[in-house]
Amino acid sequence: MNRFFRLGPVLRARKAQEDAARGAVIQSRQEIREAQALVKRRQLDLAGADAPTEGTARAMVASMVARQSLAATLSGAHQMVTDAEERTREKVAELADAAKRRRAVEMMAERHAETVRHHDLTTEQNNIDEIAVTSKARNAARGVDATSEERASTLRHGAGSVADRRSLIELSAAGVAAAEREDIARETANGVAAQRGMIDLADAREAIDAARERLSLVAKRPADPAEVDDEGNSDQD
Repeated sequence: MNRFFRLGPVLRARKAQEDAARGAVIQSRQEIREAQALVKRRQLDLAGADAPTEGTARAMVASMVARQSLAATLSGAHQMVTDAEERTREKVAELADAAKRRRAVEMMAERHAETVRHHDLTTEQNNIDEIAVTSKARNAARGVDATSEERASTLRHGAGSVADRRSLIELSAAGVAAAEREDIARETANGVAAQRGMIDLADAREAIDAARERLSLVAKRPADPAEVDDEGNSDQD
């Protein structure tokens, strides 16, 4: 199980792109506000420049030219607002697209994290079940009654607390360690017994029977006359 999310750099890049798009949207909205403020100023300037009702022809012409210039400036300010709003819509669309791309990778990261968490929980549960089953089998082989089997079964199914789980793991680990020590001692004893010499009882029986047969033959054999004479001379001496 690969615990490292391989698309982590891609997710960081997508987040950076989204932040940049968000900054562009903020900037375009600020431009809209500035253009709207310029429109208001130009409207006030145009309203303050009333057409002259008296004076020379040259003064009246100059006043009318000034008003036309203010009107053109106001029209330009309105165009600036329109352009700023159009750019804002484009930036908002770019931000939405960047958010979608970032969210797609982020969902993959969340699924990977959930997979890792599920794998860890499954591994932990399997270890607890294996330790409990192994301890129960060894206790049954040794003839030991597991008094806490009902509580252990409850813990294996997730109903116990974290402290109870830890206690079960410690007790099971101690039982497994004791059983392993017994297995090692048993193997050592078997090895020592295998190294000792074996006594063949059949060969010993045959040797005893042969010795008895030789003794019986010696007892039944007649005595030699020379040996009898020698025994008589030794009696006279």
